[in-house]
Amino acid sequence: MEKINIKDEYQKLCEEINYHNDRYYNKDNPEISDYDYDMLLRRLEKIEEEHPELISPNSPTQRVGGRASEKFSEVVHAVPMQSLHDSFSHEELMDFDRRVRETVPYPEYVVEPKFDGLSVSVEYENGVLSRASTRGDGEVGEDITDNILTIKSLPHRLNRSLPYLEVRGEVFMSNQSFLELTKLQEENEEKPFKNPRNAAAGSLRQKNSEITKQRKLDIFIFNLQQIRGAELHSHSESLDFIAQLGLPSPPFYSRYKTMEEAIKEVERIGSLRGQLPYQIDGAVIKVNDFSQRELLGSTAKFPRWAEAYKFPPEEKETKLLDIEINVGMTGALTPTGVFEPITLAGTTVSRAVLHNEDFIREKDIRIGDSVILRKAGEIIPEVVALNKHGENTVPFEMPSTCPSCGSKVVREAGEAAVRCTNTDCPAQLMRHLIHFVSRDAMDIDGLGSAVLECLVTAGMLSSPADLYRLDYKKISEFEGMGELSAANLSASVEKSKSNELYRLIFALGIRHIGQKAAKLLCDHFGTIEAIMNAEPSEIEQIEGFGKIMAQSVFDYFSLPKTKELIDTLKSLGVKMPPAVSRVQQDKFGGKTFVLTGTLSTMKRSDAFKLIESLGGKTSSSVSKKTDYVLAGEDAGSKLTKAQSLGIRILSEDEFLEMTK
Repeated sequence: MEKINIKDEYQKLCEEINYHNDRYYNKDNPEISDYDYDMLLRRLEKIEEEHPELISPNSPTQRVGGRASEKFSEVVHAVPMQSLHDSFSHEELMDFDRRVRETVPYPEYVVEPKFDGLSVSVEYENGVLSRASTRGDGEVGEDITDNILTIKSLPHRLNRSLPYLEVRGEVFMSNQSFLELTKLQEENEEKPFKNPRNAAAGSLRQKNSEITKQRKLDIFIFNLQQIRGAELHSHSESLDFIAQLGLPSPPFYSRYKTMEEAIKEVERIGSLRGQLPYQIDGAVIKVNDFSQRELLGSTAKFPRWAEAYKFPPEEKETKLLDIEINVGMTGALTPTGVFEPITLAGTTVSRAVLHNEDFIREKDIRIGDSVILRKAGEIIPEVVALNKHGENTVPFEMPSTCPSCGSKVVREAGEAAVRCTNTDCPAQLMRHLIHFVSRDAMDIDGLGSAVLECLVTAGMLSSPADLYRLDYKKISEFEGMGELSAANLSASVEKSKSNELYRLIFALGIRHIGQKAAKLLCDHFGTIEAIMNAEPSEIEQIEGFGKIMAQSVFDYFSLPKTKELIDTLKSLGVKMPPAVSRVQQDKFGGKTFVLTGTLSTMKRSDAFKLIESLGGKTSSSVSKKTDYVLAGEDAGSKLTKAQSLGIRILSEDEFLEMTK
C-alpha cells in the first residue's frame, strides 16, 4: 500500500514540477517562489534515491525544464547547456566535496556568484558575433541573435580574431533598470514583472528587438563552451582569457584548495546580497582543472564537477500600521501598506504595494496585524502572508469615494481595480501629465514631476493641451528655473509637436495600450482620423490586439473630451504626421530578410526597423524561405549558406536603392 502511495506522490510531483518548469522557463511567469520550487524538487530527488525503479525519462531530474519556443528558430547545442545541482546547507557542500575527492584527490575550487537571469550561449566566428541562443531544454534552444545584439556590454567583435568561440553567459536586468521598468508598467496599468529574472527573460525573448533594446539588459560571461585557436587548461584561466577578449566576465571569483575555505567565500558572497547593483541567488563552486572535470563527467542533467549553493529567502515579521490609497493615471485606486520599518536584503523597508482589494481579502490583512514581508527578487517589498491578527482588528474596506477628489468609485465586472469616475480628478491629471511628457511618450525634457506640480498648482496646467500654451516668462520666474531653463523647456515642447503619431497615441494613456500597441495601431490605420473613426471589429483585426484592447481604443476615442483634446492639440500646432502609408508598407510585403556582417551607413537595428516599416520580415537564420540576405563587411557563415541555397545577396547600396 505504501509503495502505491509513493508512486502516486512521485507522479503528482513530476506533474507539478513540470507545470512550474513551464511557467518559469517558457512563460517567464512563475507562480511559486524559487525556494518552494527547490523544496518540491528536493522531495522528488529523495523519492528517486530511495526508489530508483520509479525513475522516468520524463522526470524533471533527468532534463532541463525549458523548451524552444516556436516564435524563434531552433538551435541545437553542440555542447549541452546543463543545469547545476543545488545545495542548501554547508553539510551538502561537504558531501559534494567528498564525492569529488573520490575521483579527484586534490581538487582546486573556483567560487563565483550565481547570477539570477537567463542562461544563453553566444558564438563568435573569426572574432565576430555570429549567433546567440537560449538554453531551452539544454539540447535545443532558441535563436535570439537579434536581441542579444542590443546588449551594450557585449562586444560584436572580439579583441582577438579566433576561428571559433562559444561561451555561456547569464543575461540579467540591473536593479535600477528593473525599478524603472516596473514603475512604467504600473503607470500604464500593465501587469509588472515579478522580479528582475522574469523581466530579463521576458525581454530577451521578444520578437521585436527594439523592445528588448529599451529594456537595458546586461550580461556576464561565466563559462567557456568551445574554442578553436587557443588552448586553455582551467576555468580560472578561461575567465581571465574571456576578460582579455573584451567580454564581460564575472566581477569577482577566487580559488581555494579546501571546501572549508570555499564555504567561507560562499558566506561572504551571501553577505553582499542587497548591496550589488544586480541580483544573485546563490554562489557556484566549480572544479578548476579541465582535465579533472573530464574525469568527473556529468549526469543526464548536471555536471559532477560543479555545485550551486542557493541562498534562503529572507523574510521578516512586522506590523501593518496603515493602508494608504493612491489614485493612478486611469483612476485606479491602489492600496499601499505602511509598516513598522525593518531591514530586508540590506535596505530599510516601511512600505509595500498591496495591489488591490482582492489581494487584501485573500490574505485577510488588517490594519494592526502582524505580517510577513520579503523582497520579491530581493528588490520590491511584498507581503507574503498574515502572521496573526492584531487585537480588535477589523477587515479592511476600500473607500466608496475617491481620496483625491471625493467622487464616487466603481468596480467594473471582471476587473480587480476600483476606479474613480471623475475624469478631471486632480490625481489622475498629475499622473497623466507625467506619462504624457515621459521619454517613451512625447519626450518633453525639463518637465519632471516637481515642475509639473508647480505648473498645476499655479493653475497653468489642467490638460495635456495646456503644455502647448505655457507662459515661459512666468515659468522663468519659478524658483530654480530662470530664463535658460525656460528657453530649453520651450524648445523641447516645440520639438515634441513633430513627434511620430504613435508617440502621441501612447502619451494619451489609453487603457491597455502600451507603446508597442500604439505603434501597431498607427501602422494599421495610418492617421489619427482613421483611428478615431475605427470600429472595434476593425481594430481587433490588428495582429496582437484582442477584444478588450480594441474596445478600450474605441471607448476612448468615442468620448467627447477626447475629440475636443485632439482638436485642441491640432490647433496648437501638434502635427500628428501620418504613419507610413500601406502602399509603402507593402513594398517588401511577404519578403524575408537576413542580415549578416557590419553595415557602414546604418546600425543593424535601423536596417531591421526599415525593413519592417516597408512590410518585410527579418530572421536571424538563413533557410529556403529567405528571400534576401543583406551582407555587410565581415559577413560570416550566413553568407556562405545563402550562396549555397541560391538566395539573392544584397550589398548595402543595393538594399538602400530598393528602399527608395
